[in-house]
Amino acid sequence: MNIRTGAKVRACAAEVIAAVASDGQSLDRCLAKAAQTVELRDRALLSELCYGTLRGYFRYDAILKPLLKKPLKRKDADVRALLLLGCHQLLGMRTADHAAVNTVVECAAIIGKPWARGLLNAILREIQRQRATVESCLPVAGDAGMPEWLHRTLVDCWPRHMDQIVGASNAHPPMYLRVNPIHHTADEYLILLGESDIEAERVVGLSQALRLVTPVNVDLLPGFDHGWVSVQDASAQLAAELLTPASGERVLDACAAPGGKACGLLEKYPGIDLTCLDSDEGRLTLVQENLERGELSAEIIAGDASDPDTWWNGELFDHILIDAPCSGTGVIRRHPDIRLLRREQDIRKLSALQKRILLGLWPLLRPGGTLLYATCSIIPAENSDNVVGIIESLPGAREQKIQAEWGQEQIIGRQLLPDLNAGDGFFYALLTKALQSAD
Repeated sequence: MNIRTGAKVRACAAEVIAAVASDGQSLDRCLAKAAQTVELRDRALLSELCYGTLRGYFRYDAILKPLLKKPLKRKDADVRALLLLGCHQLLGMRTADHAAVNTVVECAAIIGKPWARGLLNAILREIQRQRATVESCLPVAGDAGMPEWLHRTLVDCWPRHMDQIVGASNAHPPMYLRVNPIHHTADEYLILLGESDIEAERVVGLSQALRLVTPVNVDLLPGFDHGWVSVQDASAQLAAELLTPASGERVLDACAAPGGKACGLLEKYPGIDLTCLDSDEGRLTLVQENLERGELSAEIIAGDASDPDTWWNGELFDHILIDAPCSGTGVIRRHPDIRLLRREQDIRKLSALQKRILLGLWPLLRPGGTLLYATCSIIPAENSDNVVGIIESLPGAREQKIQAEWGQEQIIGRQLLPDLNAGDGFFYALLTKALQSAD
């Protein structure tokens, strides 16, 4: 790739980074749109530049601040994004120094700001010269790659686990597969992967999970288009292990988009009557696409989980899965834009929303039924503390202890923290409704 071609990809990446960092847009949506504007062969690089720069955003931002004589104006968010991207190339990638600097400097003309060439060159050359010491004065939160409020919150919650959380959150996430047992066992699919020269291993405690030694494009996975296998983190796959409906039972997957847990339930328990609910009608198209790829069927409803009167037909459910809206702090390595988009005040708002959803859906559960509450958060205010605070308001509610070796037992439920060699951060709590409950 020549410098000019490489610069075009980097200019495109800077546009995505600026949209996330300055405009608060979603990385996944911006990147999907941007990927259509570059050559197919350049999309992996585009993705690495965007994800990597945003993973290191707070580190790179802290490095740049003392080197800028004055802050860049908001209209120059693209120039700032190029500086961040240049930092990532110099400090987080194996890009040769001359290419790391030159390709970024070349971007100044591409974005229509040739005046920025000197600024980009000077600052990136200074970082190159001071590489050995440039990170020595980083603030603790910046060094951890987090905003100060999140670092403080996690230190308060998990003081003895911060090295694990920080290391896992800043790393490339492992790639896990969920094998569809309708077509193959995990061992059978492991053989198919081997025949395709894809190395993988079984995951202890999960009947359908495989972990790839090296992530690959899904197009290389045998039978992916036919629903033989799906990509789903190991921690997310636990939902289908914990909720065990019998054939013919009615199951509600609330907040179902994009449909990974719904498909996992249908694959493992093919005789169930599943309803997929989500308030985002647009994201329900992802649920439909996942169902169609796996040749699975479920009722799909657009509606507010906290207000069942607007969509519920009055028939009780035997099991309910609440994959509650949350901060996503357990999946930051997969969605690094969470670092920038989430705010401290969001935790209180999300906790209140989670309570409304739990209170709203509890009357829809039949006596004797089970409800699985799940989040991909590692903040107790959204998890165990939240469930403890509301369980007395749920008629007939009792905790069903999760007997497992994974995660850490909490006052209610179990908490998984993100791990370099394991799954994402998730929380699960299993509740049952007493048979004598009148609700």
